[in-house]
Amino acid sequence: METVEPLILAGAEGLGERPVAAKTGTLYGVGMGPGDPDYLTVRAVRVLERAPVLVHFCKRGRRGNARTIADALVRDPARELALAYPYTTELPPEHPEYVSALAGFYDDASARLADHLGAGRDVAILSEGDPFFYGSFMHLWRRLKDRFPVEVVPGVTGMSGCWTRAGTPITWGDDVLTVLPATLPAAVLTERLRGTDAAVVMKLGRHLPKVRAALGQAGLLARAVYVERGTMAGERVLPLIEKPDDEAPYFSMVLVPGEGRRP
Repeated sequence: METVEPLILAGAEGLGERPVAAKTGTLYGVGMGPGDPDYLTVRAVRVLERAPVLVHFCKRGRRGNARTIADALVRDPARELALAYPYTTELPPEHPEYVSALAGFYDDASARLADHLGAGRDVAILSEGDPFFYGSFMHLWRRLKDRFPVEVVPGVTGMSGCWTRAGTPITWGDDVLTVLPATLPAAVLTERLRGTDAAVVMKLGRHLPKVRAALGQAGLLARAVYVERGTMAGERVLPLIEKPDDEAPYFSMVLVPGEGRRP
């Protein structure tokens, strides 16, 4: 992870000297786990300690959750680069203005990171959960992967952290697990839930009433477990049928454990 200075090598058969290009930096997608910093991997810690540029996504005026997880390790603000989303929940994801603004945001961010990478500086992007699982990192990875070396450091996913804290084995025997974003239409959610043995419904937020109704129509409401801020401060775990309201933060999900084959 060290920058390599340009070298001058002698040409073959005395033909003179020729420059060899400097080594570029490596792009790291670092899985930060579900929230509790104790769930960081050894590899993630090593990258965070050494990378000269640490990138984290955030809402304007706030610190991102991935950056908060790193508090115990990152004490040098000079290394930090915050990328503030133009929108988060202000517009629906399918809105043309949202799509256009996010595309421009990722294009601009990729250009900024390319400047660091091209100068030989490693860039570590802090990613909640696992970088390749519903992660913003993937949008930068897609734009930069063919130009620079990349290493993805896998992390404990949010759903794994949640079913662990809930004490709920999610699959048994030959159970099929389906992971669903709560942003899907109600009819699609219901159909998918009816066709699976176990389920994780993510990105709840304002969609909780729709998810609750879909679970009821699929006959799964009695098995559903609500987990809020799993592994984080303020964690809540309870059967969904015991949750009296329809309020849910972004960092919440519903688990439907399977009931498959057991010896």
